Amino acid sequence: MESILMIQGRVKYPITLDPGVWIFDDRKIDMDVFFSSNPGKPVNEIEEYTKKASKHWDREIMEGAVHPPTLKSEKKFEKEKILTGTFGIPLLPFLKNAEPESGASIINIEAKEETIRLNLSDASELILGFSQVGKPLKEGGPVYVYYKDGSNYTNPIKSVSGFRIE
Repeated sequence: MESILMIQGRVKYPITLDPGVWIFDDRKIDMDVFFSSNPGKPVNEIEEYTKKASKHWDREIMEGAVHPPTLKSEKKFEKEKILTGTFGIPLLPFLKNAEPESGASIINIEAKEETIRLNLSDASELILGFSQVGKPLKEGGPVYVYYKDGSNYTNPIKSVSGFRIE
């Protein structure tokens, strides 16, 4: 149970988070790529989707449809990426699902050593790191909390045990 986190407090639906399954989530972010190419730049999900769809469309026009041997090699590449990558996931979708109450304004990040208080509006700028070099975060885990601007990339909030909304 050490790897399970809760979002609780002044929320309509308390949420249980299991970082062990996020590796299969399409919302995961490659942390190395994100922080090296987007320092301080907010991610526009619609724009990113459009770019990916355009790239795929262009490839199909130039190369034709993808046939099974190419698809197999792409799957192998994705598998290798998962086994060696460092990943995170935005906290915002989980907060939206928890539905904080109308008067809620503070999120407490409950860590082993301390509790970090942030404005709830700032929680949209948090990324939960859950994998480092293909392995779950055992030491200081189950998640590390990063700010999207990368200001704490080398020194994230570690040993997080949960989130409490006030």
